[in-house]
Amino acid sequence: MAEQRRGKPNERGGKPARGRAPQGDGRSTGRPERGKSSRDGRPERGGKPGQRDGKPGQRGGKPAQRRAPGRDARERGEKGPRTKEQELYDGPPLPDDVTGSELAPDVRSQLRGLPEKLGMRVARHLAAAGRLIDDEPEVAYQHTLAARARAPRLAVVREAAGEAAYAAGHYAEALSELRAAKRINGATAYLPIMADCHRALGNAKRAIELAKSPSVARFPAAAKAEMTIVEAGARRDLGQFEAALRTLELAPLNSKSRESWVVRLRYAYADTLEQSGRTKDALTWFHRTNAIDADEITDAAERAAALERSAD
Repeated sequence: MAEQRRGKPNERGGKPARGRAPQGDGRSTGRPERGKSSRDGRPERGGKPGQRDGKPGQRGGKPAQRRAPGRDARERGEKGPRTKEQELYDGPPLPDDVTGSELAPDVRSQLRGLPEKLGMRVARHLAAAGRLIDDEPEVAYQHTLAARARAPRLAVVREAAGEAAYAAGHYAEALSELRAAKRINGATAYLPIMADCHRALGNAKRAIELAKSPSVARFPAAAKAEMTIVEAGARRDLGQFEAALRTLELAPLNSKSRESWVVRLRYAYADTLEQSGRTKDALTWFHRTNAIDADEITDAAERAAALERSAD
């Protein structure tokens, strides 16, 4: 999916890079080019309450349309305590300099089916989530929930909520949101994150089943590598270290590319070698990882140094 947002692979053998997760420069929320489809659910529309002359809200007239939770009280200037539903709908404060234009063009195009004011609000929450996903994933997640409260039928919004939930460590919620996105748009790009959510929830066997999905064979190299890392990690969770090594050895570990997915593959292989007791081989692969890790997305150099000290 995309590059892992937290830099260093985790103790479970490496999370898949959060391929579609909110970020101020891409899709779903603005993740680095992530996102797809969105939906609408528009509590902001409707006539003024109590309006007469047969307009919405009049008794005997057309039924009043749904309004945002607590909106009537705000319009009357009342300041009572906010309910959890209202707080969720409001979302965190939006930075003044976040306009929604930060989103990728394809994401913005998917929001055009919403009323202009509503679409702008959803876009701003998604863009804010994209900006915060690395440093404040919980706040980013709350922004995506505010977007979801306004547009729950758009896959791009559900995808963004899933990616932010994943970043914040809410794996059951992430799985639910990504399943919803997949039902809406049929996309399979979410499978590596979904598989890793199953791992986090203690269902390693289901993670391996997803890794064997036929669609994985058609993934681009980076996404395929992420799924390989997740599958290997799931096999480690089951104590199948030799199977984990074989899984990684079938991947392009010797690729001449210096892209982050190659860095992560090598790191996962080195880590699995060390956990299997093959420390000499692990040291070699930590060095090979560090050799192409110009952006220092892993701690391969530190791991290699630690192994060298322990060998002395």
